[in-house]
Amino acid sequence: MNIVLLDSRQTLSEIWTISAKRPIEHLKTHVDIQVGDTLRVGIRDGKRYLTEIISITENSIQIKPIQEELVPKKLPVTLVVALPRPKVLRRLVMDAITLGVDKLILIHSYRVDKSYWQTPFLQQLDHYVTLGLEQAGDTIAPKIELYKRFKPFTEDILPALITAQSPAYVAHPYVEQKMPSAIDHPCTIMIGPEGGFIPYEVDLLIKNGCQAVSLGNRIIRTETVIPYVLGRLFSAG
Repeated sequence: MNIVLLDSRQTLSEIWTISAKRPIEHLKTHVDIQVGDTLRVGIRDGKRYLTEIISITENSIQIKPIQEELVPKKLPVTLVVALPRPKVLRRLVMDAITLGVDKLILIHSYRVDKSYWQTPFLQQLDHYVTLGLEQAGDTIAPKIELYKRFKPFTEDILPALITAQSPAYVAHPYVEQKMPSAIDHPCTIMIGPEGGFIPYEVDLLIKNGCQAVSLGNRIIRTETVIPYVLGRLFSAG
């Protein structure tokens, strides 16, 4: 936890109060905070501040803002991922948020087990977003959308994401064109399930404006390929 997020509904004044149990336990147990220490605090979907701790009790921590700080910039990317196995979903969402994606879309595809859409983890997305923001020291949550039908998403939603200045790339190991690197423009990235998109899906994505690009002929796990792709595309950022 590199920042404490306060609810945007909290009334802000000269003195702010941290009352949520989880951050209080973390700060006391793992950080060993003391009165007079500084603490980075963010307002959910708002600004970020350096604050000073002025009071610590069993159930609350009082702080006062010292100065406003810059919120880390988002990557100008819409990340579209075939819904992964439930155990992978938590790590994937947290990592995507930590890396700074501007928008995350989870979709269905042929090799996505329909039971994945019933996982209770999907009801906990906001919690994973919070954990990712805390790790990155960010305050602005990305938009997250879910689409349970591949073809309607590809034909009706995807084309609206693509412009001449904002292309879409589908990672596919069986094409010759290499994925670009160190780009300076927004884009959409499509990542398939563990077994990859089937040929029909790849063809449909290409028909609707995606460019099929390769990272090489190795088959990479979903949670591994995402930081790899984002690092490759925005390494100069």
